[in-house]
Amino acid sequence: MILIDGKKAAAELREELKKEVIELKAKYNKVPGLTVILIGDMTPSQIYVRNKEKFANEVGLKSEVIKYPDTVEEKTVLEKIEELNKDETVSGILVQLPLPKHIDKQKVIETIIPSKDVDGFHPMNVGNLSSGYESSVPCTPLGCYLLIKKIEPNLNGKKAVIVGRSNLNGKPMMQLLLKENCTVTITHSKTKDLKLECLEADIIVAAVGIPELVKGDWVKKDTIVIDVGINKTDKGIVGDVAFEEVSKNAKALTPVPGGVGPMTIACLLKNTVECFKRSQI
Repeated sequence: MILIDGKKAAAELREELKKEVIELKAKYNKVPGLTVILIGDMTPSQIYVRNKEKFANEVGLKSEVIKYPDTVEEKTVLEKIEELNKDETVSGILVQLPLPKHIDKQKVIETIIPSKDVDGFHPMNVGNLSSGYESSVPCTPLGCYLLIKKIEPNLNGKKAVIVGRSNLNGKPMMQLLLKENCTVTITHSKTKDLKLECLEADIIVAAVGIPELVKGDWVKKDTIVIDVGINKTDKGIVGDVAFEEVSKNAKALTPVPGGVGPMTIACLLKNTVECFKRSQI
């Protein structure tokens, strides 16, 4: 079995981006800029934003983090986004989720102009992706897609099963795999015979938030299994896939942690660079 090393793949992608940023600076005399808005002091969000800042600097992006207390008014955040929309030095805007209850997540997402929406959550980017047009793609499914392509460059005709139907991962993942001529089935916790669906898959992407849901006998030989889940349990952090069992059958499998996670941040940087390039046309 191939253990899919997300840390290594992310490091390779960052190295490519670093070279590209040097070329862009030489061509345009400026570099892509990423601005992250962080509200409140939730530890996971703080760690995540710190890593984004570190890797953005590593590849040569202009990086900025704007911090607000969790008591900040929604109006203040929306006005700041409007200001960043007009700022030509900012190529990408990201508001770190989750948000405090009094701030409307959808309103925040829709205030970011689509051309600077590096998370790919704006309805216009969602629509463009589903229509096959140019768009920013949400970072986690983009990371999953790039990991799958490393193992199997030609996905033509492959049967893909996605476990989980979220807007963040399941639905955009479907669009990316359809574009590669896969036959895609979206399943979820209410699917009648999930095991049977998974047994037919050449590719399984598990992103449903149920610890070790996908068992070893759900996976046929030579299946590529991408585990997006991060679940806190008594055993520690586990994915949505029973790793030890599935590793005996799968052709390739991502570990948790160290699989999809590192690719998510690398793809955020990739999206920032792509937004910058599109803005220069």
